Amino acid sequence: MKNENAFLKGAESLVLKLMAIPGVSTREGKVMEFISEQLRKAGAAKTALQFDAVHRREEAAGEVGNLVLRLPGTLPGKRRLLMAHVDTVPICEGARPVRRGRYVAPADKNTGLGADNRAGAAVLLSTALEILRRKLPHPPVTFFWTVQEEIGMCGARYGRLSLLGKPSMGFNFDGSSPTKLTIAATGGYRMDIRVVGRASHAGIAPELGVSAIAVASLAVAQLHREGWHGRIVKGKHAGTSNVGVIRGGQATNVVAEETLVRVEARSHDPAFRRRIIRAIEQAFIKAAREVRSAEGVRGEVQIDGQLDYESFRLADDEPCVSVAEKAVRDCGGKPVRNVGNGGLDANWMTVRGIPTVTFGCGQENVHTTSERLDLEEFRRACRIGLRLATVAE
Repeated sequence: MKNENAFLKGAESLVLKLMAIPGVSTREGKVMEFISEQLRKAGAAKTALQFDAVHRREEAAGEVGNLVLRLPGTLPGKRRLLMAHVDTVPICEGARPVRRGRYVAPADKNTGLGADNRAGAAVLLSTALEILRRKLPHPPVTFFWTVQEEIGMCGARYGRLSLLGKPSMGFNFDGSSPTKLTIAATGGYRMDIRVVGRASHAGIAPELGVSAIAVASLAVAQLHREGWHGRIVKGKHAGTSNVGVIRGGQATNVVAEETLVRVEARSHDPAFRRRIIRAIEQAFIKAAREVRSAEGVRGEVQIDGQLDYESFRLADDEPCVSVAEKAVRDCGGKPVRNVGNGGLDANWMTVRGIPTVTFGCGQENVHTTSERLDLEEFRRACRIGLRLATVAE
């Protein structure tokens, strides 16, 4: 009990320090410097600590790559992976965490807290430090702190898996309750649709113009009317789509020549997600054909899309699921299996061959100024993390 109390007290100190370090996506350098320094001070060998170069990709250049701590086992068993992303969203910039009873909240009412996901990073760090300092017996284990999760799971998607030591199962620490085990999550696809029309004077000769805004409006209206916008249910298939950004036009007296529309499509079923994407594309192509100038000139659409994260679902009898549930029960919790409608690092880890369950760490109201961390739940997550890293099944 004495050792556990010291472990949990240290974990709380670490999470407060981590949440106070700036580190939005692509600017995680100071966070990784803090984590790696703590590990070196605790005795981590230089050869056990490695960074990859995921941050050097042109699409999302950043300050630093993913950090890996790989420990050989002192107990028999297959290698396990514990992971968490370290980046935060912009609203958390300048966060000053303060304790308020059983919670940690931002001191400034205009910022978020950054518990998403410094709490997950702290679970990993406190667990690794406990093993190193107390030389605890453990099976082979890898700790993996990822970058750029909030902007498309880039660290997990493009990270160098060869550094991980071929783990057989993964455990991701991110948002919500530590007893909620996310075993499946949706896949997401983003689209930038550029609508090009023709400018003209809106008062003198509007009929000579082709309004890009009119094209976009017709397309969105069709998607709404035909049930392809918002929550989508077609027979046994389900998904979502959202037109989140429309940006175009320069003045009320000019027929808008160009409009940018940003759209997303999600579904647990990759084939149905492709149907949603086709419906979106067809709606914009059709609208561009309908809007013509008096001279018969039509607009056009240019569509650029990319898969942000692929969907996954772990089998009911997947070993990592039963190991995760046992860890929760052994730490006094009742595990609940969850299917998520957002993306996680676990999406890409599972798709890339490492079946991964996600736990929460007590984060609430993430990505808002009302964000807070439940310390009782955070302590439970730390106990779960330590058990997963040290107890061989």
